[in-house]
Amino acid sequence: MSLHPNEVLLAPVVSEKSYEQIESDHRYSFRVHPDAHKTQIRQAVEELFNVHVERVNVIQVRSKPKRRGLVKGRKPGWKKAIVQIKAGESIEIFEGAQV
Repeated sequence: MSLHPNEVLLAPVVSEKSYEQIESDHRYSFRVHPDAHKTQIRQAVEELFNVHVERVNVIQVRSKPKRRGLVKGRKPGWKKAIVQIKAGESIEIFEGAQV
């Protein structure tokens, strides 16, 4: 399946753990398209942010059961990619927020 780079990366993951990884290891977390694979993720990050990617790890986040009163349901699962870039480079969309 051929995906445009804007379709591969859906959103950055904003959490304390993701910002800690940025500061210590230059690893950025993204929510990605469910059908995207590591090569597509690498190419999308390099094309959209003009950085050099060293490593890509992909994680399937499981769905969770949720409940509100008597109503039961599930939060949908999603796919997350953790991208490590070369030291000295950064991605600007993560620089503005402070956690």
